[in-house]
Amino acid sequence: MADYVIAIDQGTTSTRAIIFDKAGSIVSNGQLEHEQIFPRAGWVEHDPMEIWNNTREVIGQALSKANLTRHDIAAAGITNQRETAVVWDRTTGLPVYNAIVWQDTRTQPIVDRLAADGGVERFKKQVGLPLATYFSGTKIVWILENVEGARAKADAGELMFGTTDSWVLWNLTGGLEGGVHATDVTNASRTLFMDLETLQWDDDILAAFDVPRSMLPEIRSSSEVYGIASGQSLLRETPISGILGDQQAATFGQAAFDQGEAKNTYGTGNFLIFNTGTEIVHSKNGLLTTVGYKLGDGETHYALEGSIAVTGALVQWLRDNLGIIGSASEIEALALSVKDNGGAYFVPAFSGLFAPYWRADARGALVGLTRFVNKGHIARAALEAIAYQSREVLDAVNADSGVPLTELKVDGGAAANDLLMQFQADILGVSVVRPVVAETTALGAAYAAGLAVGFWNDLDELRANWQEDARWEPQLDVAERDRLLRNWKKAVTKSLDWVDEDVL
Repeated sequence: MADYVIAIDQGTTSTRAIIFDKAGSIVSNGQLEHEQIFPRAGWVEHDPMEIWNNTREVIGQALSKANLTRHDIAAAGITNQRETAVVWDRTTGLPVYNAIVWQDTRTQPIVDRLAADGGVERFKKQVGLPLATYFSGTKIVWILENVEGARAKADAGELMFGTTDSWVLWNLTGGLEGGVHATDVTNASRTLFMDLETLQWDDDILAAFDVPRSMLPEIRSSSEVYGIASGQSLLRETPISGILGDQQAATFGQAAFDQGEAKNTYGTGNFLIFNTGTEIVHSKNGLLTTVGYKLGDGETHYALEGSIAVTGALVQWLRDNLGIIGSASEIEALALSVKDNGGAYFVPAFSGLFAPYWRADARGALVGLTRFVNKGHIARAALEAIAYQSREVLDAVNADSGVPLTELKVDGGAAANDLLMQFQADILGVSVVRPVVAETTALGAAYAAGLAVGFWNDLDELRANWQEDARWEPQLDVAERDRLLRNWKKAVTKSLDWVDEDVL
């Protein structure tokens, strides 16, 4: 009897395979980081072949640690970094260029060109997104325009595009030997190409971008059998039956299935998703409208999302670029070595500012410095920046929804940082709640896969699995909260209008 489900979590910095039991508890996992490639300022790339090779290896790690085989696995789900674009050759199976990562800003000239006719909200009514470097569509255009021979091959129907879920799915199901070229509605909704109402590729938008429809994967629901794993991995003959973009997967893993429920994920960036049910809500406050999930032939559930580009990546930057800490886990102790931020504010606009500002001209700023400020204050300012950005996004959610949240469910790596979680509650003025299983992204993908094959029966069974681990209540004086927020907003203004045409 197959007693487990495996989730492949293809993230920005690593690929993981996590095996879950029927209670939604972690049985074992495997994880491998992949190289972060920075060819120029503002460019961020990954090697798709490294990602695929790592995927196979982490599946083996997870099975081996639990002493399981493919016969013990009922289904496999995939979750992924959503907007990262892979373009590969239909005849060789090889990428024509590195994956261009969601954080990459090289496509700003393409954004400007497309926005010249109708502005950055030119397609927002259909797709829920502004024109921005963040999304996959402009990355495909860049590859077609800058990689030798790519345009001719695309026009001849020889190139395939996918976000990393599609790349992993295609390879898992056989690649050149009958691999399935598909994606789910949540990932498709992050390309700039999918109509939110029809859940189909919009031919008029594809024509405006000059991207051949033949490149694009088939759009499917988030929970159905897409194909069967081939002999290229240890999951041979296992159904691949769930796909959710990472933030939608985390929302699903938090059992936030219904209208009005929300979660905030603390990863490389921060992503707050507010479930709007079956209604498409267009934001007036800088949020994105996206698909939350669709289970088989069931109704489509939509969401508002606040996307923040740099949060956990700021901690990595302090570790890797400045050497202030030796590991990410050290930042909490360093921040606790001082009682406050010492007047320092860190605006980590390394890739511009995402929600609610959408300012590609912004760059990182560390302000309020005096000789009193030391590395402890900088560490605290970095953690506080994560919470301030989340507060601004939550304010936008409350304004759009008209129903203020009374508590915020949290997950992701930085949700383990108690200092950050307490400050988050303080600066929000609402309760912050962390679940027992913090790996909600992988859990959501596992849930979607398991539902498709009957491993779990319904959403009520999944709701029953959710358990609270820790809760933080606001403790900060309201006047002090207002002072900190006022200074944060002032700091944000110092990061704007930085990039001119002659400044990279």
